[in-house]
Amino acid sequence: MTATETTAAPTAAPAARALLEVDGLRVTAGGAEVVRGVDFTLRPGEILGLVGESGSGKTLTALAVNRMLPPGCGTAGGAVRFDGTDLLTLPEPGMRAVRGRRIGMVFQDPLAYLNPRMPIGRQLAEAARVHGAGRAEARARALELLDLVGIPEPERRFRDRPHEFSGGMRQRVLIAMAMTNRPDLLIADEPTTALDPTTQAGILDLLVRLRDETGTAVLLITHDLGVVARTCDTVQVMYAGRIAERAPAKRLLAQPRHRYTAGLLAGVPRLDGPLGRPLTVIPGSPPAAGEDRPGCAFAPRCAAATERCANEPPAWESSGERGFACHVPAAGLPLPVAAAPVRRPAPPAGEPVLVADGLTVRYGRRAFGRGPGAPALDGVSLTAAPGRAVGVIGESGSGKSTLARALLGLLRPQGGTVRVGGRSWSEVPPSEERALRRRVQFVFQDPYASLSPRMTIGQVLSEPLVTHGLAGEAELPGRVAGLCELVGLPPGLLDARPHQLSGGQRQRVAIARALAVGPEVLVADEPTSALDVSVQAQILNLFADLRERTGVGLVFISHDLALVRHLCDEVLVMRHGRVVEHAPADELFGAPAHPYTRQLLAAALH
Repeated sequence: MTATETTAAPTAAPAARALLEVDGLRVTAGGAEVVRGVDFTLRPGEILGLVGESGSGKTLTALAVNRMLPPGCGTAGGAVRFDGTDLLTLPEPGMRAVRGRRIGMVFQDPLAYLNPRMPIGRQLAEAARVHGAGRAEARARALELLDLVGIPEPERRFRDRPHEFSGGMRQRVLIAMAMTNRPDLLIADEPTTALDPTTQAGILDLLVRLRDETGTAVLLITHDLGVVARTCDTVQVMYAGRIAERAPAKRLLAQPRHRYTAGLLAGVPRLDGPLGRPLTVIPGSPPAAGEDRPGCAFAPRCAAATERCANEPPAWESSGERGFACHVPAAGLPLPVAAAPVRRPAPPAGEPVLVADGLTVRYGRRAFGRGPGAPALDGVSLTAAPGRAVGVIGESGSGKSTLARALLGLLRPQGGTVRVGGRSWSEVPPSEERALRRRVQFVFQDPYASLSPRMTIGQVLSEPLVTHGLAGEAELPGRVAGLCELVGLPPGLLDARPHQLSGGQRQRVAIARALAVGPEVLVADEPTSALDVSVQAQILNLFADLRERTGVGLVFISHDLALVRHLCDEVLVMRHGRVVEHAPADELFGAPAHPYTRQLLAAALH
């Protein structure tokens, strides 16, 4: 749909019969309309990308297509015609025959959708048997699919359980499960979120290969514009439950017309982009789900908005295969930019605070197929000092998160030492450990899981101050207000609970909590991996700003090479638990010495 209620976005010019036609789809949640008249057409063999920030309606649109909306949500209008049949009016027995057999779905979190007690092969075979395959046929199909999606030694891995697979391999298993019955349509909801560059490239190449070999159409939901550039034929950008822009992928990425699309593209860090400047961010936040605003929904966040934008919904303008709804199109005009100063050089590094020397950590019998006794860390060394940012990159299973836990003393290595201010975690008595922890703090990957749902934000930020005896009752309000100001968090959120905040706001709370005790070094483990492009840019700018204002050091663990290049002074590249390259960031990204580093860069640039 468009930014209006009455005119629909046109579909691409007919080149083949339509497999899926979504016409005026409306979805409600809690009585409020959150998907507002969405239209699109998908043809056999086409990959259509659905892009937008969290809360734009992407996932609800996909779930409505497959009749899998969660409780409290429902379709309020429109049609979803699949091969000529309206799925919204199909009785449930008929829908069950379509779902899984003709429409496969790949979910974002494989661990949430794989049975931890059941071998992977049995789960794949079960998906075939539900739709009529015999036992022998289902087993053969499961082995065929494991091989098709690139799982090595399918006969052996058939009996393995989900926890014995890496993140990328689990995602491949979900794709295999969705492809079990050779569906005509594959819906993939954020299938590469939190995956490293080579694993992400493998998953995307797999989707394209399956499309090419089977003719399967793909509806790809993502907030990652790099995924769109690599994979999609056509892109539709969603904002506030409506379609803001539609175009062939190459044209949209090269010349966005809607100001929102332009803002998303401007906020993406690039491996070939300029250094030393803050990332462009879209100011403000998206409207709350179901919020109804007059005029263009994006107007309050748009630097080019006029009075007309605030009061009059833009009409859909189309030309051939592309269309958009914007009063002030972006082409030939400045992109919406949040005012920000040029970043000053980082302060010089002080004496090392955090020193890891020759760390070796082993888990169990096997580490993701690397063989019995393969170490998760093998002789890893790292130094972090105030004012410096050290990046750690590598594939899933390379040992990055294990390194983070070892640096914080949350696990004890079998070999090597971690020293904070010259004192080893293993040597410090429990009575003195708390004081040492003040010097090095952790920012977790998932702030929602690390914040108590029962505590208000004010209580979350007060807790470390009280625990470490840093503020009395009279001082707490002022100290908490100062933390909010430091990370750009509105004081009005102090009475809210984590579920009432956006993803970016929760991450700011997690950073503020880590800063509450005055650490000299922050260890951040994938702190932006699941965030929208615009929120990610805000968090990266915040980290850079905190380095300048407080002199705090940073160990930044990420699978995203562009983020590390943008933020870090030096970089460690990890593979199979070892550091294969360590160099200043400009040298490593400009002229990588190790073949594995070159492989990572090639995957990220592809």
